[in-house]
Amino acid sequence: MRRPGAVLAAVALTAVLGSAQAGSYRVQAGDTLWEIARAHGVSVQALLDLNRGQGAAIRPGDVLNVPDGRAAQVPAQAPAQRAGQVATVRATGVGAADAVFQQGQAVYYGGRRDARTVMTAAHLTLPFGTWVRVTHARTGRSVDVLINDRGPFGVASRVIDLSDEAAAALGILSEGVAPVTLSVLSRP
Repeated sequence: MRRPGAVLAAVALTAVLGSAQAGSYRVQAGDTLWEIARAHGVSVQALLDLNRGQGAAIRPGDVLNVPDGRAAQVPAQAPAQRAGQVATVRATGVGAADAVFQQGQAVYYGGRRDARTVMTAAHLTLPFGTWVRVTHARTGRSVDVLINDRGPFGVASRVIDLSDEAAAALGILSEGVAPVTLSVLSRP
């Protein structure tokens, strides 16, 4: 015998989910919005639309609505970045590295080479050797860069100059200038 409450709950759940099968995904440490969206065949914006009120910041343990019921495996990436490797907003625990340090515009230039990484950047005030996560405000993509130069100069809204490789990973080569947020990951 079926219980009326269970049937009513199932009907309500079906109505909420709609005809497109909806599912959920529990965010794991190191997951990114871009990787989660890609694993479920949607754009980052579509994933954000499904999770109104969640915002672009994700934390391990968060449960995201995804467009289908399948439990897609989000591919793991190595922490070291190489030229052309895409990095995106990673789920991290609560801490000082998660706080937004600065918001403004990012531009790119040839960059000053460094033996440790090709993902470099120039900043006006951060000490050389500081690692910064640069997150594109519209797409949610991000890249971790090493501060090893000074700049940008002349336009107050421009907060960071990225190397060509970092700009390519962030996806701003065609834009030239893009809205970003900066989060300090580590200081020398």
